[in-house]
Amino acid sequence: MTVRAAGPGDTDAVAALEARNLGPDAWSRGLVEAGLTGDVPTVSYLVALGPDGQVVGHAVVSLVDVAELQRISVLPEHRRTGLASALLDAVVALAREGGCDRVLLEVREDNDGARAFYARHGFVDLARRKRYYADGATAVVCELTLGPTPVVEV
Repeated sequence: MTVRAAGPGDTDAVAALEARNLGPDAWSRGLVEAGLTGDVPTVSYLVALGPDGQVVGHAVVSLVDVAELQRISVLPEHRRTGLASALLDAVVALAREGGCDRVLLEVREDNDGARAFYARHGFVDLARRKRYYADGATAVVCELTLGPTPVVEV
């Protein structure tokens, strides 16, 4: 499994992931392309590659003074393989590199699987945003506080 920075050549694959996994909340191809070509300077895209080298997941993070995880998505047939965790780990690394002390995100209140995933990775609930999603669903705002960068012994 490989996670790498995404670029303009990943536009079609990321836009297809958006449409397939996020339905009415998917970002348009134009918005994805703007992010991947650098038109939105605070935004970084990452992609996860499957065994065949195809893009099977992506994450989007905005880095300002706080990191905001805007997207994390893996194709259904590649879930429960560690790709989402690898994407999240890469997002946290970018946040640390960017000098951020926390990561924020919104997740659907009714998405028990995603909420459990984030809780396993140390996120805690902060607030709720009613009617946040296109279908009127509530979002839960979650936060991961970043402590000092861990030292890895070699």
